[in-house]
Amino acid sequence: MVVQNSKGVKMQENKETTEPKYKKTVEGLDQLSLGISIAVAILIGVGIGFGLKALFGQPWLLWVGVFWGVGAAVSNVYKAYKKQKHELDELAKDPRYSRMNQGDNN
Repeated sequence: MVVQNSKGVKMQENKETTEPKYKKTVEGLDQLSLGISIAVAILIGVGIGFGLKALFGQPWLLWVGVFWGVGAAVSNVYKAYKKQKHELDELAKDPRYSRMNQGDNN
């Protein structure tokens, strides 16, 4: 079927929607990246703490870096939670699931 867009250009309408070839792989890597970011945040915090300890000679500065890294890891988890919550809220608005949403109102 040929359709016109808003600029008057004729385009071929594609009836079947095709998903990218590596969509599932990218989604899996996105989930894996959360675990990697947690480990990297803690390691960076430990590295900063170790550097501060070596620079100033105060042993408690190592723990400041550790807690800083753990705080960054918790922040990464919270950001991932907000992103996932937003995606699920958008999915709940999808008309394909309107029958399921109507059952929640009863």
